[in-house]
Amino acid sequence: MNVADSQRLGSELEKLGYQYTHQVRDADVVVLNTCVVRQSAEDRATGFLWSLKPLKQRRPDAVIGLMGCMVGVKGNGHLQEAFPHVDVFLPPSQPGPLVEYLLDREARSLDQSEVKSRYRAQDGDLILPVHEKGTLVSAHVPVVYGCNHVCTFCIIPYRRGRERSRAVGEIVAEVRSLAAQGVKEVTLLGQIVDRYGYDVPDGPRLPDLLRVVSQVEGIQRIRFLTSHPNYFDDHLIDTVAELPKVCEHIEVPLQAGHDQVLARMKRGYTADDYRHLIYHIRQRVPEASIATDVIVGFPGETEAQFKATLDVLAELKMDVCHVAMYSPRPGTVSSRMADDVPLEEKKRRLQAVNDLQERIVADINQKLLGEQVEVLVEELHKGKWKGRTRTNKLVFFSESQDTGADWRGKRVTVEVVWTGPWSMQGRLCG
Repeated sequence: MNVADSQRLGSELEKLGYQYTHQVRDADVVVLNTCVVRQSAEDRATGFLWSLKPLKQRRPDAVIGLMGCMVGVKGNGHLQEAFPHVDVFLPPSQPGPLVEYLLDREARSLDQSEVKSRYRAQDGDLILPVHEKGTLVSAHVPVVYGCNHVCTFCIIPYRRGRERSRAVGEIVAEVRSLAAQGVKEVTLLGQIVDRYGYDVPDGPRLPDLLRVVSQVEGIQRIRFLTSHPNYFDDHLIDTVAELPKVCEHIEVPLQAGHDQVLARMKRGYTADDYRHLIYHIRQRVPEASIATDVIVGFPGETEAQFKATLDVLAELKMDVCHVAMYSPRPGTVSSRMADDVPLEEKKRRLQAVNDLQERIVADINQKLLGEQVEVLVEELHKGKWKGRTRTNKLVFFSESQDTGADWRGKRVTVEVVWTGPWSMQGRLCG
């Protein structure tokens, strides 16, 4: 979601005539887009923000903005006091405050109506920032902002606000704009993406949106994330199975494999509910790869309860498992629970999940050795082309001879000649 927000902000700045630079010291505008889902992320953001203070002292006219979950949706008075060198504070997914600040500053030397009309004349479509034009093969498109679910560990509803679905027409217009600029693959985003449309009475749902986006000419692949087990219904499963452009890759978090931990997390399902969903998806879409999320060391998690999580992962054999140590976030329900799992024990449990997952994925990928797979090529990386399969497997390949061809944005057939847990090596076919 932050990647998508940054692309949107870059687009708005380009409409004002700004261009991207790789060097912070050369920039007239610097925006730090922040994540606070874990304390370590917020600490890194704070450190980087302070590193910008000397830039502001040397160049007072430089504009510094703070964006994202660190700002949140409920105001920023305390941030203005803590970081006086910051000029503009932008809530998540809202470039407007910075745009208005820059327009107002420019209007001091120009006719204000002329400045704003020039900007609005270009408004509506997403224009890829200059450093991405012609090179971005895959792009992220938010379809529902915020979250109503309020899991006890999660800060997102407090920072990104209530659930708000975007209109179908607005989403499709953005996808068409991306396709016109060379994007071949879009990922539809939401904190709980399969709740798209739930906030609109009798409105379209995610399967309906997928069918409309599939009709956009030039888009070859469609993905969506992140889902919630409670809302991944048969209609959505059938849509994934039926639409050729929708990739057979599903991200649906487990979070914990023991019912008592899931209840304390307020997830709304049991471990068996999750098992049945995964088996049902694989029955309807046998070739699907499935990614999951797990939190270790949640308050009160015993060794036996953690072992239950390992047992579920060993049984279901997921293609990807994003694992994180529990980190209490101020304001959440779980922050009032005793954080009683020692840090060293959290690290041990995290490593145990990673070790198990490495073995599982190595076995899954090994089955692809010698097979031919379709790869959408993203970029040239250290002398080899890099891309992903429909099931989101990372593949590097080279040609049998150097033809000088540019494969970026092309779908190619690759024979897998080596497999590992995190990527595969291949040879271009034909």
